[in-house]
Amino acid sequence: MPALNRRNFLHSLSITAAPVLLGAADSFFRVTRHAGRWWFLDPSGKHTFSLGLNHLDPATLRYGPDGGLWHSRYSNNMERWLRDKVRPDLLRWGFNCLGWNQEVIVRGPTNHSHSRPFTFDEYQWLGLPYCHLLPFTEFHQWEAQTRHPDLFATEFEDWCDHVAREHCVPFARDPKLIGYFYVDCPTWVHTRPENEWKGPLFDPARLTTEAGRKELTALATRYYKVTHDAIRRYDRNHLILGDRYEAAAALPEEVVLAARPYIDVLSFQQFGAPAKVRADFDKWRGVVDLPILLADGAGNLRTPSGVVRHDTKKYADVMAVLRDNPNCVGFHLCGAYQANRVRRRGLLDEQERPDEEVVAAITAVNRETTRWAERAAH
Repeated sequence: MPALNRRNFLHSLSITAAPVLLGAADSFFRVTRHAGRWWFLDPSGKHTFSLGLNHLDPATLRYGPDGGLWHSRYSNNMERWLRDKVRPDLLRWGFNCLGWNQEVIVRGPTNHSHSRPFTFDEYQWLGLPYCHLLPFTEFHQWEAQTRHPDLFATEFEDWCDHVAREHCVPFARDPKLIGYFYVDCPTWVHTRPENEWKGPLFDPARLTTEAGRKELTALATRYYKVTHDAIRRYDRNHLILGDRYEAAAALPEEVVLAARPYIDVLSFQQFGAPAKVRADFDKWRGVVDLPILLADGAGNLRTPSGVVRHDTKKYADVMAVLRDNPNCVGFHLCGAYQANRVRRRGLLDEQERPDEEVVAAITAVNRETTRWAERAAH
């Protein structure tokens, strides 16, 4: 069973503060009920609503035969980029954490892949609270090239133990780590055209019978228990944020109920309209009384030139919906920090020029939400 008193979140640092390991050695992110709702709680005891930016990858700076801005502006130095550019930008824009750094780099019918996760040192150079995804399995809804694992096989347990040793041991004592995600939009009972060849992890037709529903419960319980136990062997301190469920896809209650004893937060990808966000999160709040994190969401506005911009009105409207939901603990924006030629949407363009109108609007929403959280938590 997960330790329910090990749920927390770290408040943002000032722009001028040096990135350091914050908090005492036994002080980590928690979640707690307070003033009629769930909150993240930072190591200092401050109730916080998570405002994260997702998809942060320096490869965009490297376009060009001479390595582009990566050499001319940052001298091939990751630490300089993270400390001197990324960190001040995120704080100036009102974000208080990095939601998930990995960015889509190729998107096709046979290969849809994301960039690598940050290393421990890279998170330290950024110096902000962060979430980290553990690669226990690859049944993401966008993943087209990897077959499903056998969750009951011994090698699945062995692999999970390796992943936990590889990832969790370095992070286990870092107070800035919010917690661990698993799969980005798992295909428990649905598929996308690019991964129809392997089908969903579980045949949804079998849910029409009680025997089939019990079988799914057993499968999901096995998955969540093995992954949870692997983490807890090496890290007893940090939140388990679990799978980032796709809110627009079928998600049987059996899966979420099986996860319930082994996770600390219910995480979703949700790109729907504000009314749909409200309905979905109200529904899941009634199924399991857990904190809910909108771990990935955004709205797109496509210009005649093909540039994709953030829909800032939708960002504000969804944020208002989440603030009304007493289980919601945060909103992580599906960025990206900088537009690449695959996603084509970002707060900065290839030359690091900000979309001034979008940045100003998002900053205003973030700052107002922070002020709301400070008032609501008293």
